[in-house]
Amino acid sequence: MAKSDKAAEVAEIVEDFKSAKATVLTEYRGLTVGAMKQLRRSLGVINKYSVLKNTLTKIAAKQAGVEIEDALLSGPSAVAFIKGDPIDAAKKLRDFQKENPLLVIKGGIFEGKSVTTAEIMQLANLESREVLLAKIAGAMKGSLAKAIATIDALRIKMESTAVKPVATTEAAPAAPAAQVEQATQPEQPAQVEN
Repeated sequence: MAKSDKAAEVAEIVEDFKSAKATVLTEYRGLTVGAMKQLRRSLGVINKYSVLKNTLTKIAAKQAGVEIEDALLSGPSAVAFIKGDPIDAAKKLRDFQKENPLLVIKGGIFEGKSVTTAEIMQLANLESREVLLAKIAGAMKGSLAKAIATIDALRIKMESTAVKPVATTEAAPAAPAAQVEQATQPEQPAQVEN
């Protein structure tokens, strides 16, 4: 491979590292070309699964500011650059590995940190983002419905126990007219005779 071809390939790998949300390093030894195509299709168009030379991958990772352990770059390596949902991609890799045990997931990078195979499998066991958001929305809706029911019950209780004016059927006895007249006239000072 010419030096300019290597530089172009390294530049492409650097861009893949920078644009990926997660990166999973695998060993594909023993997988058929058909199985590799199947894996690429299952990962979808947004993600990229590439067979790469270890030395070029190491150089590109360093240029991209990503640290990859040397143990992850031994043997024939292929890298899955996850640009979509990392949990969904981890599930697809896990499911493919169950059907094709020759695929070995070595480890990877998630949110800028090195992750082990076990941590990738834990990611794969999580529910997808959409399912988690739906569960949160359902829980919030249930909580709001309970709060509204509680407030409504409190309102109904307060309305039923409120003091209502009592209407009387008996009229109050009328005061004699002389008393009413006296009460309405102001008191006059007594006059003193000279």
